[in-house]
Amino acid sequence: MAKTVFFPQDLVTLAERVIVENKAAGRTVALAESCTGGLVCAALTEIPGSSAVLDRGFVTYSNDSKQELLDVQSDILDAFGAVSPATAWAMAQGAIRHSSADVAVAVSGIAGPEGGTDMKPVGTVVFALAIRGDEEVNAEQKVIEGASRAEIRHQAALIALEMLLPAAG
Repeated sequence: MAKTVFFPQDLVTLAERVIVENKAAGRTVALAESCTGGLVCAALTEIPGSSAVLDRGFVTYSNDSKQELLDVQSDILDAFGAVSPATAWAMAQGAIRHSSADVAVAVSGIAGPEGGTDMKPVGTVVFALAIRGDEEVNAEQKVIEGASRAEIRHQAALIALEMLLPAAG
């Protein structure tokens, strides 16, 4: 029997704000997700009328997919790694280029439980915001400490949704 999946209320509440406020501002959005694996887009599509705001989402979990779908250059990945401000920025810019969205947010991180290093421990997540026509780099690295894989992904999705609010971008 199929299991029904319910989103945490805080994700649904924030996703609804993103849809309502962006619709009122006449803005469309796109996502480039890695560690969240489409969780942000899924939360947005839980909201009726989301098609007026959500243009598209890219789930680019592998480096190859980041290169193929978002034009992230291999030299960026080689020099900085997939979890870096440079890569997240390139992902966000790629999402803008390959969509008709006004704004895009990218998320790349290490959700664990493996994969962390001393320099980039489990819970390291990088976010980037790109606005069509604006070349300013807006990327930020955060560490969500002491959390499970599910909690890291949840917190990352909340941060990405907050970045999509018109007041944030």
